[in-house]
Amino acid sequence: MMRSTAGRRLAVRAAGCAGTLFVIVSGSFFLIRIAPGGPFDTGRRLDPEILAGLRRHYGLDQSLPQQYLHYLSNLAHGDLGSSYSYRDVPVVSILADSIPVSFSLVALALGLALAVGISAGIAAAFWKGRAVDRAVGGLSTVALAIPSVMLGPLLILLFAVYLGWLPPSGWDEGAQHWVLPTVTLAVPYMAVFARITRGSLADVLAAAHIRTAHAFGLPLRVLIRRALRNALIPIISLGGPTTVAMITGTAVVETIFGIPGIGQHFVQAALQRDYALAMGTILLLAVLIVGINALVDLAYGIIDPRIRLDKR
Repeated sequence: MMRSTAGRRLAVRAAGCAGTLFVIVSGSFFLIRIAPGGPFDTGRRLDPEILAGLRRHYGLDQSLPQQYLHYLSNLAHGDLGSSYSYRDVPVVSILADSIPVSFSLVALALGLALAVGISAGIAAAFWKGRAVDRAVGGLSTVALAIPSVMLGPLLILLFAVYLGWLPPSGWDEGAQHWVLPTVTLAVPYMAVFARITRGSLADVLAAAHIRTAHAFGLPLRVLIRRALRNALIPIISLGGPTTVAMITGTAVVETIFGIPGIGQHFVQAALQRDYALAMGTILLLAVLIVGINALVDLAYGIIDPRIRLDKR
């Protein structure tokens, strides 16, 4: 009985995810094409015959409903079309080359943000009300106040131009090229994780059973290790949206540092009205968002079995 109920719940969730993706794809398809301009509106005027041939080659001479049905048909067969700006290069190939770059950047930034943010939050909760707590609070406020579009150039100016310690751009040349983009993407989320960890852990440490155990002589360090399991639940709930925000935030960071990832391709596709490449990146991001949210739901039940009992 429980297995059949779980199966139905899984089927409902899968149907909901599929419906969400369909709405995103459909809405994006029409919004991109309704926007002013087109993929062949260049600075110089093209010969009418050449322009007509290009539109016919990419199916843009058809009506909008026909283009939509044609796109859905190709999408059902795994065909995302060919890029207009890269001249017939399949979108799948472009995304396949850029996905490892963006994923590496997000993984490094997320790992850095978690390590520094959680450590700072634990220190602030351990020395609550002291200088460490005030320092963590002040630095997190500054980190949240500076957007990535300003932080990136500032780091380039300081560490690449003035000090000459790190290269200002690039990605494939070596580990030194990873430092500035990773820090730029991670800094705001370090502050978020530090604040969430500090507040959550401080609340857990203020619970009656924790204070009683401490009064009976159990060291606070031991209590923090035991309380950290419950305190990490908000971090897990924040992990999904944070990962999604980092993936979408790569558009700014990759553009600043010249990194050939998904974000930079999406910006170029939007500016050049490359419908196929823009739709491919939107679909990829939508699948990632839906998938990450599903994984976060599963992680709830692993970290806190009470959630699974409540669902039952």
